[in-house]
Amino acid sequence: MNKPRILIVGAGISGLALAKALLDRGFAVDVVERRADDGQALGAGLYLPANAVRTLESIGVGDEVAKRAEPVARQELHDHRGRPLAEFEVGRIWGDVGRCLAITRGDLHEVLRTAVDSTVVRHGTEVSSVADDGTVTFADGATGAYDLVVGADGINSAVRRSLFGGPEPRFLGQLCWRFIADDTAIPGLTDWTARLGGKGRTFLTVQLGAGRVYCYADINSSVTTAPTGDWRALFADFGGPVPRLLEQGADAHFAALHESENTIWTRPGAVLIGDAAHAFSPSMAQGGAMALEDALVLAETLETGSDLTANLAVFQARRAGRVAWVVAQNHRRDKARNLPTPLRNFTLRRAGERLFKANHAPLHALP
Repeated sequence: MNKPRILIVGAGISGLALAKALLDRGFAVDVVERRADDGQALGAGLYLPANAVRTLESIGVGDEVAKRAEPVARQELHDHRGRPLAEFEVGRIWGDVGRCLAITRGDLHEVLRTAVDSTVVRHGTEVSSVADDGTVTFADGATGAYDLVVGADGINSAVRRSLFGGPEPRFLGQLCWRFIADDTAIPGLTDWTARLGGKGRTFLTVQLGAGRVYCYADINSSVTTAPTGDWRALFADFGGPVPRLLEQGADAHFAALHESENTIWTRPGAVLIGDAAHAFSPSMAQGGAMALEDALVLAETLETGSDLTANLAVFQARRAGRVAWVVAQNHRRDKARNLPTPLRNFTLRRAGERLFKANHAPLHALP
């Protein structure tokens, strides 16, 4: 039988990874992306835990990613003044799974985009609706017929809203800012360091190499809007390298963090992957990893037989438990960071490495 004709909606990390995996398996694939192809880098930085790196290697782009990325060998947790709470080698968390890397989101996107035949990606093309029979209507009025429509179009997925319904993503009660800073003259920065303040405040740095460091800051909030005034004042009591890094954060990217409550990602002729299916708290840095795993697993299951509905059921079954684990661990970690500061610090000093190992242990297995 002929392989199904597939439309991937969204040319982000999950969409391009899926396109690469499907094209390598001989599928007919179209990819549409509502943003124009302006060549600009997307987002800030990205920490790739070992299961994400393993998946990139499985879809054939691991070597190119490694050329652009910075190895992350250690993780450290400090209090807001820079006093150590826990530190360990990431190899003790991930074992034989492989290495962890840090990369700019733009570089990862460029690697994936280069790996996909440019003729299959149409930029500036927005999906208006998807019918039950697989007919896709685009914003310019054009239509197309597909055997499978994949929603890889992010947390505000048009495919999810058109075909799946269900609750909108839930606000997690956290606001964040992200930016890339020049760290060439700033001492005190190591591979991956999270600095924990009171009132749920975190300032994370991840070295990207070439004199760059990815900075991520978040706070608890009851509203989704940014506070008035300069956000950097919220971290004015943080010590170490943070004040000098904040000097470069005036134009940081702001976001209110949300989590998907949908748990059904397949239906006849359609499937959701990545943030369209399951947006996460960033606590475990598994958003990108789960999106990449989705792409690989979906390509593998579609290759196994001609019964599309059965293949999608297998995909849902393979992903549900793993994603649920990540959600549960994120909730535990977010709850722990809001413990009274003395109790939180004591816990991390006594059991930080053990907790990180427990959080990630099931992710050692192949997805």
